[in-house]
Amino acid sequence: MRMARIKIQDRAAVYHCVSRIVGGQRLLKDIYKEAFRKLMWQQAEFCGIQILTYCVMTNHVHILARIPEPTVIPDPVLIQRAIALYGRRGNLVRLLREGLDRQGKIPDDLRQHLTERMGDVSVFMKELKQRFSKYYNRQTGRFGTLWAERFKSVLVEDQPEALGNVAAYIDLNPVRATLAKDPKDYRWSGYGEAMGGNRKAREGVCLIEHQDTWRKAAAAYRKLLYLIGAVSGHSDKVALDPKAIRKVLAQGGQLTEAQALRVRIRYFTDGVVLGSEAFVNEIFAEFRDRFSKKRKTGARKILHLPFPSLRTCRSLRVGVPG
Repeated sequence: MRMARIKIQDRAAVYHCVSRIVGGQRLLKDIYKEAFRKLMWQQAEFCGIQILTYCVMTNHVHILARIPEPTVIPDPVLIQRAIALYGRRGNLVRLLREGLDRQGKIPDDLRQHLTERMGDVSVFMKELKQRFSKYYNRQTGRFGTLWAERFKSVLVEDQPEALGNVAAYIDLNPVRATLAKDPKDYRWSGYGEAMGGNRKAREGVCLIEHQDTWRKAAAAYRKLLYLIGAVSGHSDKVALDPKAIRKVLAQGGQLTEAQALRVRIRYFTDGVVLGSEAFVNEIFAEFRDRFSKKRKTGARKILHLPFPSLRTCRSLRVGVPG
């Protein structure tokens, strides 16, 4: 039984969001990956959400998004956000400007209509998926649902170790799938865009590494991806055989960090909360009613994987890596 989504309402928070195409179909050809990428940046700007990194694969998408602390949005900023989604000549943008000219402020009903859709990870993902579905079905003559289920999300502590490992896991998706030997060469990912010069993608890497310049952040993140994160740049062994994984675990062994980031890690997609022991227990206490009354603490060790300082809210004993 899936737990109700845990969302932080009164302060900044980071979420790893995952959504899959219905039936696992590989429908997202390059042209549709590009369309999703553009819609994602537009939707993020409208919602006031920071994309730390992302990856669009042929049958699923990953987004690591930071929701800033709630604040009052000035009228000029609200109009700029509306332009990002509706264009400068959109009817809603025209109404906003007319209201500002006549009354000296944006009308309250229009402000509420916009702001209630901002700063919320659920609304961001819902509207993004809906907009892309309409685009995809219109382009392909298809109808019906495109996405398999409601998106999954894991609340991630906003600190370099947690963010770095989850981000590297996301950016290494194309390497695991043998779509690229080097993650910088995959166009539809945060790291690929950052290395290509995209300003917003570079800001995301800076936020992941908690660095104030791109040069510092790029060096730290590349070290994680290459020296720690399992990509040598020339090895053909980009993925581990599932049988080999099961053998290692059956013998009581653990995967190395290099090996772990080459496989699917369910803790990063199904762990509910990911971070230090103190952070996970804090969230557990805040959302105590979501968990069994028998539980005393929220933090659970990440079994079989080399992340000793990280904890999650769920004990995943079956199919942890694979």
